Amino acid sequence: MRKYQIDLRVSAVEHINEKYVLIRLTDDKPLPEMIPGQFVEIKVEGSQTTFLRRPISIHYVDREKNELWLLVAVVGQGTRAMASLSAGDTMNLVLPLGNGFTISARKTLLVGGGVGVAPLLYAGKAIREAGGEPVFLLGARSAKDLLEIERFRAIGHVLTTTEDGSDGERGFVTDHSVWEKEPFQMISVCGPKPMMVAVARKAREKNIPCEVSLENMMACGLGACLCCVENTTDGNVCVCKEGPIFSTDKLKW
Repeated sequence: MRKYQIDLRVSAVEHINEKYVLIRLTDDKPLPEMIPGQFVEIKVEGSQTTFLRRPISIHYVDREKNELWLLVAVVGQGTRAMASLSAGDTMNLVLPLGNGFTISARKTLLVGGGVGVAPLLYAGKAIREAGGEPVFLLGARSAKDLLEIERFRAIGHVLTTTEDGSDGERGFVTDHSVWEKEPFQMISVCGPKPMMVAVARKAREKNIPCEVSLENMMACGLGACLCCVENTTDGNVCVCKEGPIFSTDKLKW
């Protein structure tokens, strides 16, 4: 798939809470093709300590409004600079990068935690459009940490777990009763590595194909710097180039 370095215009910045912002970007020309699971590399302006581009998952692509949505966790100076943008500002991106989730007409459980829910919204939309049934299982510490719930509900059935029991079922995503109640034909996961490892084991126990979106530290996004290498059954590979989506059968977890 062809890659582009382009300047996009900020159409809106939505501060979801103190930790997360939703940045919507647009252009006068139609946006390039992007598939669920891919990511972008952002040039950060306004930060004297941020020299490398920042990788951010593609949260959603709204073709009707010609918008690219990015869900950003504000954790350092680079992401704080992104969060300070306003409508009309410009952001330079390299996109689309990496591979994507398997999209098919299957009943798919999409499991996310924290900012790892980001690529699942666009994936769920694509699965529904392909004739499949997306079911979202989203986990967080408490109800206030659950992100974009209403937007997920607009696409598919949403289940939640919280560690304190303030929303959905108490516990972790692997503790939810849906694992025993409903059969799934595919599982797609993104979130903290311990969560993804636990879900992968659950999928293996139930003999369900499972894909995960790895979030290894990245710099170039093109496979040149080698800082995102993952040891797989095929040897050491660059997550930014060969991933970020991997079948768990290929991972040494």
